[in-house]
Amino acid sequence: MGIMQILHMNKGEGESSYAKNSTVQKQIITVASSILEKSVLDSVHKTHPKSMGIADLGCSSGPNTLTVISKIINTIYAASYQMPELRISLNDLPENDFNSVFISLPDFYSNLKKEKGIGVDECFIFGVAGSFYGRLFPKNSLHFVHSSSSLHWLSQVPPALDKNSGKHLNKGKIYISKTSPDCVLKAYLYQFQKDFFDFMRSRADEMVAGGGMLLSFMGRSSSDASAEVGCHQWELLAQALMSMVPEGLVQEEEIDSLNAPYYAPSPEEVRNIIQEEGSFLINHLEAFEISWEGGNACDKHDYDDLEKLSRGQQVAKTIRAVVEPMLVSHFGREIMDELFTRFGNLVDVYFSNTKAKHINLVISVTRKD
Repeated sequence: MGIMQILHMNKGEGESSYAKNSTVQKQIITVASSILEKSVLDSVHKTHPKSMGIADLGCSSGPNTLTVISKIINTIYAASYQMPELRISLNDLPENDFNSVFISLPDFYSNLKKEKGIGVDECFIFGVAGSFYGRLFPKNSLHFVHSSSSLHWLSQVPPALDKNSGKHLNKGKIYISKTSPDCVLKAYLYQFQKDFFDFMRSRADEMVAGGGMLLSFMGRSSSDASAEVGCHQWELLAQALMSMVPEGLVQEEEIDSLNAPYYAPSPEEVRNIIQEEGSFLINHLEAFEISWEGGNACDKHDYDDLEKLSRGQQVAKTIRAVVEPMLVSHFGREIMDELFTRFGNLVDVYFSNTKAKHINLVISVTRKD
């Protein structure tokens, strides 16, 4: 199976679904809200659109999707003497759970009409299936682009590490680790550089001069790609898998052949690629910390369910909602409950010794004239 078939969040509304386990992503959106608002305002003031093209790339599904769109519309509404027509595109890979997003649109439109008097003939929402590492929209059609919690996913496993390459260079690991050879780090960096350059070049073609883009994704603050903050959740997941080998639940070769299509870049790596591509001015580039549990982003009913679990098991639910489809395609579904129970236990031990933090990067750019 290719990346486009397996790189999607858990669908539906079940206990392991992304819809019920995306509080970390919600907290990231919340923390970046003020930067998002400024970026949207700058775009409106510089482009003065009568019909405004907006895209949310890697929109996924669940409550976060339309939360972002609401924030963008609210900002435009508050700043506009005359509200432009809105053309909003929700993008993700074809296997994304678009149906759950579309089902919620009638209520979204109803609230939009009630609160702001904006009707369905003034705000058009579309689904766009495809990889954002290539072109998705016509030239000069977008005034504002948003992407959150998506660009750390690569377009593919680095070719040198692909399970079909015939070599297992990262044995016992599924991502960069302190014990990974230097060639593994270089392979991941090269793939990220290629992908992120392609992303920026594609958006450069699609955006109008003066248009704004706000990107937010997992990264790291250290120049060392194997630094603990940035890759330790993958280290613990690999440990959970390896603990199943002696019991015959997983074959060691299966672990050796798995490498996650993921990369957490440093701010400098991101800055260098944006400057190399050359079509955008960097307005803001910041790295901020967020807890593995997602801070206080849960609603009360979420807490009622989560308080029954240890902190490690809460984190395991969050990670499972994101990576389970990829792991099922490699190991099968039978081991998933056991795997994430073990992973949660390892996270609990890790929490007893440290305050675990993710690093999230937020980048605001403007399309040059």
